[in-house]
Amino acid sequence: MQSTLLSKLHVGIIMDGNGRWATARGLTRLEGHHAGVEAIRRIIEAAPHQGIGTLTLYAFSSDNWRRPTAEVAGLMTLLRRYLANEVEMLARNGVRLSVIGRRDRLPDGLAQAIAAAEAETAGGETLALRIAIDYSARDAILHAAISLSGISHATRTDFARLVTGEPQPRDVDLVIRTSGEQRLSDFLLWESAYAELHFTERNWPDFDAQDLAVALASFHRRQRRFGGLTPHALEPAFGS
Repeated sequence: MQSTLLSKLHVGIIMDGNGRWATARGLTRLEGHHAGVEAIRRIIEAAPHQGIGTLTLYAFSSDNWRRPTAEVAGLMTLLRRYLANEVEMLARNGVRLSVIGRRDRLPDGLAQAIAAAEAETAGGETLALRIAIDYSARDAILHAAISLSGISHATRTDFARLVTGEPQPRDVDLVIRTSGEQRLSDFLLWESAYAELHFTERNWPDFDAQDLAVALASFHRRQRRFGGLTPHALEPAFGS
């Protein structure tokens, strides 16, 4: 299962614009986050049909603790409900859920609910769904460096495993950010070293399978060289 999913695309999505979507409709920010969950459902369903094997969603960054207390509490409640209501559906559809980021600062019982959801969906072979919660890429890299201090023969694979929390990490192929912002915001910095970037003005609650298809079509039109040259560029000049 792991090798099959690794052979498909890894797409990361910075799900931005829930608040702006809600404000434009005279709704509360929390109502915008609820609408964002509906978009998550749509994209999880569409992703395997569009060649995606791993989908990483940026749900809550370590910096998001700075948001108003009521909003943070609402987001944690929403996460708790998602785990309670969606895990059976994820397991039934072959979606393997894992959560990346810190768990020691989550409200009581939430880390245990996450672990239970991961265990229940561990056999999924259709899609690896990674949700980033209390996540900071810089902190993950720092933690990996500290963990390897004093180890003289650590390889790049060892380091990648510590950063990503996965035994066979696949680099990100495409990062999508919604709502018009054009920055990575501390998301998957190690794994996205050669990722293509796609920015869209669509707010996350409006993002759907067609928007995902547009982003993937843009990705497939690009020429990925990973620091090298294309075969055409390596051809000798005429007459040389």
